[in-house]
Amino acid sequence: MQIKIDHFHRLSLSLWLLLMPVLSFSQNTLQTQFEHISNDIKGHLGISALLIETGESIQFNGNKKFPMQSVYKFPIAMAMLNQIDAGKFSLEDTIHIDKSQYIPKNGHSPIRDKFPKGADLTIKDIIRYNIEESDGTACDVLLRLLGGTDKAQQHIHEWGVTAIAIATTEMVQVANDTIQYQNWATPEAMNKLLQLFFEGRCLSRNSRELLLQYMSISEPWFDRRIKGLLPPGTKVAHKTGTAGTIDGLTRATNDVGIITLPDGRHLAITVFIADSYDSQKDREMAIARVSRAAFDYWQKTK
Repeated sequence: MQIKIDHFHRLSLSLWLLLMPVLSFSQNTLQTQFEHISNDIKGHLGISALLIETGESIQFNGNKKFPMQSVYKFPIAMAMLNQIDAGKFSLEDTIHIDKSQYIPKNGHSPIRDKFPKGADLTIKDIIRYNIEESDGTACDVLLRLLGGTDKAQQHIHEWGVTAIAIATTEMVQVANDTIQYQNWATPEAMNKLLQLFFEGRCLSRNSRELLLQYMSISEPWFDRRIKGLLPPGTKVAHKTGTAGTIDGLTRATNDVGIITLPDGRHLAITVFIADSYDSQKDREMAIARVSRAAFDYWQKTK
């Protein structure tokens, strides 16, 4: 059977074929991809992706509160380095850490495990432990030097980033799984802090470079998050945060950082997953999918 197509329908078909790529592109925005990833997980997903050089930002649940877990060690390190820049402390100051200041065994602390009788460490070493090894004891020492959680939070708020709450120490947080909700941030606020940090608006050049160095080195198993699906060799400076899993529930699986795109531009990305019953593999893959989607999107929009 032969089907005849009149001139009008032939023009309509041609126009549809011409517009199909445009329609397909408009329906496959980064926002839509974030929504699809959210639908695939058993939990709450929060995302903020920001191209630092232009300020263009795409978010998903960007203004909702999520528990930070160890991500809060990044703003705490910023606050400490800011005080060093102000002359209140020096990187080479030696701090005594008594064993009574160690967080409990259920919390992660390489300092506690390496120096069971106590330790004398420089502030520079303590910041490194806090970021590179996500050491809970190191975090609490920095909070003590800053004058407590309120003072640490005050520094961040003074920089104009108010949707971040630093309310409890690691010592308190590891004692009860629900306390972690008191240390929260919105994805949008965390990305704003990443932008301020990267642009050097809160820290001296030396402090910025030191923190970038520490954030660029992490345990290999954390490479499955933001870095998980990125092309080999992609530069990423990041800080993770992870809650324990209790009765199948993981209250926080996070990664925040700055990706250097192949063309030299920089992508700030915050991915928070709260209250998830997925496996760790699935949670980390969701973070990897988000960062790869953002990476690909901005590669196509030069």
